[in-house]
Formats: sequence, structure tokens, C-alpha cells
Amino acid sequence: MSYPNGPAPASHRQSGAPNESASKRTALVVHTIADIAAGFLVLWIVLSLLEANQANVFVQFVQDMANWLAGWSQDIFTMENEHIRLVLNYGLPAVLYLVVGHGIAARLRRA
Repeated sequence: MSYPNGPAPASHRQSGAPNESASKRTALVVHTIADIAAGFLVLWIVLSLLEANQANVFVQFVQDMANWLAGWSQDIFTMENEHIRLVLNYGLPAVLYLVVGHGIAARLRRA
């Protein structure tokens, strides 16, 4: 179809290959999962440092998720200070999830 006043409106243009939009959606999913994982870990650090009620269902849920996400990094750091140990043992996986997840998402977007 030809348009007398110039190029087709944006709503009628075809965007690149179908794989382009699929890779962008996949990148968004990877990016979001990395953010959620890091969010649980940071939330657990904050709740723990603020001495949240361990009997609360929400606090228990966040702790369980953080323990599962950071299971591989538990006791990497064994310092005397409990607060520093907590921040390092849960902060390290949070940073790694962000760096790796965002890196993978960026590569998917470029593909």
C-alpha cells in the first residue's frame, strides 16, 4: 500500500525480523528475573539488619527465598561481625545476579 503523504504511519510499519522482538522479550524476562532475585536478597539484608520479627509470615518468606537464592554463597565470609557477614554473604549473590542477568539481557538485545 502506498501513502501519498510520505512513509507509512508507525502503526503500519513492520518492525524487523520476528526474532528481534522475541529476543527483546527474552532479554526483558532475564533482566526482570535478575532484578527480582537481587531484590529478595537486598530485602532480606534490610529486614535482618532492622531485626524484623522472624515469626512474621512475610519475613519468613523473604528469608526462605533469600536462603534459596544465596544457598551457594553461604559462609563464603566467616567474619566475627554478624552484620558484615550477613551483608557480604547475601550481597555478593545480589550483585552477581544483577551483573550476570543484565549482561545476558544486554547481549540478547544486541542479537
